[in-house]
Amino acid sequence: EQICEHQNTIILLIQHLFFLLGYNKLLVVTVATKETDGYRRFLRTAKHFNYTVKVLGRGQKWKGGDYMSAPGGGQKVRLLNEGLKEMKDDHQIILFIDSYDVVFASGPKELLKKFQQAKHRVVFSSETLIWPDRHLEDKYPHVREGNRFLGSGGFIGYLPNIKELVANWTGDDGDSDQLFFTKIYTDQSKRKSINITLDNKCRLFQNLHGALDDVVLKFEDHQVRVRNVLYDTLPVIIHGNGPTKLQINYLGNYIPNTWTFESGCTVCREDLRSLSENEYPLVVIGIFIQQPTPFVTVFFERLLKLQYPKNKLKLFIFNKEAHHQRQVQSFLKDYGSLYEKVTVIEPEEEMDGACVFFFSDLCRRDQDCDYFFSLDIEVVLKNKDTLKILIEQNLPIVAPMITRAGRLWSNFWGALSGDGYYARSEDYVDIVQGRRVGVWNVPYVSNVYLVKAGLLQRELKDYELFSSSDPDMAFCHNIRNKGIFMYVTNMHTFGRILSTENYQTGHLHNDLWQIFENPVDWEERYIHENYTRIMKDKLIENPCPDVYWFPVFSSVACNHMIEEMEHYGKWSGGANDNRIHGGYENVPTIDIHMTQINFEKDWQKFLVEYVVPITEKMFPGYYTKAHFELAFVVRYKPDEQPSLRPHHDASTFTVNIALNQVGLDYQGGGCRFLRYDCSIQAPRKGWALLHPGRLTHYHEGLPTTAGVRYIAVSFVDP
Repeated sequence: EQICEHQNTIILLIQHLFFLLGYNKLLVVTVATKETDGYRRFLRTAKHFNYTVKVLGRGQKWKGGDYMSAPGGGQKVRLLNEGLKEMKDDHQIILFIDSYDVVFASGPKELLKKFQQAKHRVVFSSETLIWPDRHLEDKYPHVREGNRFLGSGGFIGYLPNIKELVANWTGDDGDSDQLFFTKIYTDQSKRKSINITLDNKCRLFQNLHGALDDVVLKFEDHQVRVRNVLYDTLPVIIHGNGPTKLQINYLGNYIPNTWTFESGCTVCREDLRSLSENEYPLVVIGIFIQQPTPFVTVFFERLLKLQYPKNKLKLFIFNKEAHHQRQVQSFLKDYGSLYEKVTVIEPEEEMDGACVFFFSDLCRRDQDCDYFFSLDIEVVLKNKDTLKILIEQNLPIVAPMITRAGRLWSNFWGALSGDGYYARSEDYVDIVQGRRVGVWNVPYVSNVYLVKAGLLQRELKDYELFSSSDPDMAFCHNIRNKGIFMYVTNMHTFGRILSTENYQTGHLHNDLWQIFENPVDWEERYIHENYTRIMKDKLIENPCPDVYWFPVFSSVACNHMIEEMEHYGKWSGGANDNRIHGGYENVPTIDIHMTQINFEKDWQKFLVEYVVPITEKMFPGYYTKAHFELAFVVRYKPDEQPSLRPHHDASTFTVNIALNQVGLDYQGGGCRFLRYDCSIQAPRKGWALLHPGRLTHYHEGLPTTAGVRYIAVSFVDP
């Protein structure tokens, strides 16, 4: 035994001399019967460090079982044994590793150096857990520090020793490779004969199963490494063995130098698909309306503006909500003919959560279909180039990152909890807030994503792909189980997603009531396009003393306010009524109060957000919370109430917004301030007059001589 050990030492010294002289060659050997996303990632990281890779079993049927949940993998040992027979260089070093769930974190030089420092001819990766036969635990040699158990997913050694290691394989393809190598290692005589050791402190190999709490990312000097904090080592090879596929996907977003703080994403511009004007791929867009949703009309307006040839788009609209039939039909009537094809599933047609499968199946069975673009109605796509950007990424499944305004909610998850639901990854907040920008491999996407048709046709044929009370959850679960990668990109700003909470459908224009739930979308829809330029471009006019005139409402807002009031229809008679405390109104008008349509809270929010800042700027030292007792829409008609006699308002200041256009909708009208003999006779639609209500600004409403004039009036701080 001593002679044998002495011979091994001599051989190691000779081999180390060859190593120093550069005679040895490192060859990476792996088994991959199928090209998966994980396999392509493995090759990319190998290429990054200039590893030479030999792939065994390509094109063969995998018979090694599903050894994520049960022992298997014997086919790998058989293929390795066969592949080694044609290799003759005894000084060659073989690195045999899995490929679907492995990434390299460093290059051959570091790997070989650490291998030589191990002072054994074969080094296996190590694990904290024993598998698949716990009864073999007592046969393992004890170690002072480090992992005690062998991991079969990675080992490195000299060719003759690796040949000896696998020479006696006689098992079936479905037998356990882990058990085979474990029995060799736990046999003391074989362990010494082949000269095997374990990489106990993860200097070469890091198996993630059972060690997730020991592993962190280390960012330093334009480099990203995985660090084992338990042993303070930097492993060269990272293996997402067992149930740690999502964790290796997460780490693969950063290593090897895929994303660094200094350079950002280093691979996001690789393997892009170029789009030429005459060769746009055909895309099937599945639009899903599954609940009452605000701003549906705006959704279709943005869809129309999508920068993509419409003759290369087929629309399939699944509308589960009768409330939205009017918007869908209006869009199709005006623009449906522009598209290659349009199909609509109406609310009365029965279809469950598998509607996503139904629409994706239309793409699957369409030989001309190149992509399926799933798009929920609550998605606000601000970027007109979204579809082109996603196609150019050339990924199997990719989603544009969208968020909810003012919140950390987004359409992707960075991690999963143990029961398969949302968990926050370490980088989630940085990605959502744009501090880390790139294309990210994630376990879950929803609401909007692009799928390659080839993937649907080859890999995703099952009806069960979407079958669940939550089709997105089912889809992503099945995608993960098939080893297909999903990505989300925040390389561009794409848009956001609406809140559908508290959306009421009892009004004509329900979007008017969205200032609290979706304030950004409300502003874009209803606030004048020049409002944000008021101060910068000095758009506030001063037509009369202490009277200020500025744009505040969009034309759509004006139209919706008028239509909402006319739809409600309960105009006052121009006399005193019980809507006012005490029943007395000094100068009654034909009007409808905001309280009558349950709009008072929304109206005050509007005043606080968009009128108060102007008030405080124009009247320095006056601060207000925009309290009001009276806010209403007034209607002037020649044969009803054409004008209003001189009066003071019951307010500290009054806001008067013109809701329609003089000369187009009516003739005459306007406001005259008697003290200054100053009139505003051509109020602009959407512009507000702001003036004091009492004492100094005694005023009258000038006669409307034709048509119908509407104004929205607020008596603020009575």
